[in-house]
Amino acid sequence: MIEEVLVLRWVHIVAMVYWLGGEWGVFQTSFNIINRKLSMEERRRHMETAYRIDILARTGIITLLPLGLHMGNIYGLQPYGGGYLTAMWIFVAGWLALCWSAFIFRETDRGVMLTKLDEKIRWVLIPTIFVVGISSLLGHGPLEAGEGSRWYATKLTLYGFTLCIGLGLRWIMRLWTVRFRRLAEGPNPAEEAALEREFLYGRLMAYVYWITISGICFLGTVKPF
Repeated sequence: MIEEVLVLRWVHIVAMVYWLGGEWGVFQTSFNIINRKLSMEERRRHMETAYRIDILARTGIITLLPLGLHMGNIYGLQPYGGGYLTAMWIFVAGWLALCWSAFIFRETDRGVMLTKLDEKIRWVLIPTIFVVGISSLLGHGPLEAGEGSRWYATKLTLYGFTLCIGLGLRWIMRLWTVRFRRLAEGPNPAEEAALEREFLYGRLMAYVYWITISGICFLGTVKPF
């Protein structure tokens, strides 16, 4: 029979690929979103493409958390199994449903509201991840962080950092939804300038994002400490 951990590892790899590849796709598409030389209709098409790519990246990054914790329990790196894992998967299923609902209604006020709710979940989750990761690295648990296993708590902490960056990028995309509504009403130099400024911020964050994601992949594969 196929071992549970091998299936989880496979899904984990797929989720990581969608996360990293999806972010690259959104980044490249965004160049055309802010291109004033293109028609508004063409720019909106690129915006739609960015959203369709981004939903896979969002799905990947959300799914990685329960996958990592589930495998961590199997490997004895975190003590919470059984009912804790079940509750975690139920929570993540609800979070994914919220994320996809925000995507489906992305051009409406409901979509903006759902996106804000998604962001609020991250505001709670990020500090929790940092506390758990750093506490474990300091030797206070709950994760195993002894000699040869510190990579796991470090990986979780870096994952929390990527959620911070992702929160910033999601915030920018939410702003773009509102700005494109205003631009559809006619030329607006102030909104165009804001789009370009936010793109610059997003590009800088994206570089840090990719480096951190690559570091997480390295830790999970090499397990250097």
